[in-house]
Amino acid sequence: MDVVEQLKAFVATAKTGSFTAAADQLGVSNRLTSKYVAELEGRLGVRLFQRTTRKVGLTPAGEDLLARAPALLDDLDALLAEVSDSSRGFTGVIRISAPVTFGEVYVADMLARFAARNPELTFDLRLHDGFVDLASEGIDLAFRVGQSDMRSLKSRKLGEMRSVVAASPDYIAAQGAPVTPDDLRYHACILDTNRRTPRCWVFLKDGKEQAVDVQGRLHVNSARAAVELAAAGLGICYVPRFAVTEAMAAGRLVPVMEGYDGSAIQVSAVYLEGRSLPRKIRALIDFAVEDSRAAALL
Repeated sequence: MDVVEQLKAFVATAKTGSFTAAADQLGVSNRLTSKYVAELEGRLGVRLFQRTTRKVGLTPAGEDLLARAPALLDDLDALLAEVSDSSRGFTGVIRISAPVTFGEVYVADMLARFAARNPELTFDLRLHDGFVDLASEGIDLAFRVGQSDMRSLKSRKLGEMRSVVAASPDYIAAQGAPVTPDDLRYHACILDTNRRTPRCWVFLKDGKEQAVDVQGRLHVNSARAAVELAAAGLGICYVPRFAVTEAMAAGRLVPVMEGYDGSAIQVSAVYLEGRSLPRKIRALIDFAVEDSRAAALL
């Protein structure tokens, strides 16, 4: 009997707490699920479950097996998919998470380019400005803007992105343009609350860091929203370069304080530690690294 099917029956039963629910999950009969588990117990020479009339509970041996079996089955699925992919191209679904503005402005277009090369792949892109739990949400790959301190994740640095200070021509005509960071104290600043320090803007000049506390009555949690408000003449925005490129190209915004470099923000692709990375995910990460450079995004 196939030990893989036995393990699948065991894991499904352990996670659902009953043979009936496990059988429904696996799409097989209750009797066959029980048979697979019994054969696995016979193979191992130990009892994996304590059975009662209402439910099944794990024995210590069952708990030990459950701690390792799901990862083993995942690795086997990834291996088989990789072998299959190598002979007939990438297939299946890639579930991706990204911050809202970065996802809308860059990731969606990047995925379109990658998808054109891989017509058998399906993509599930989920945009959210919070740090999504990859394990609980079933995410294969997340793009993160800013440092991630989670030890359960591995990361691949795509690059660093500078922030830009910009205002509309109408605002500058009415209020003047700031020349130094200190000048920002006297301007209406649009605060992006997604930044780690929304009220403190940091700049570099000649290798020296300068920080300034800013103020403004408009607070938003979206770089794109900050750009639109600045373009409407309501203040000065300080946003990552990718968010402001289109507005500057259209002349709706112009850069100010060009002698000062904005703070650098790391952009990374992150994924769960402890599992072999499927080849299609590695290929997407490699593509994103090269694509972001070609697009002069970072």
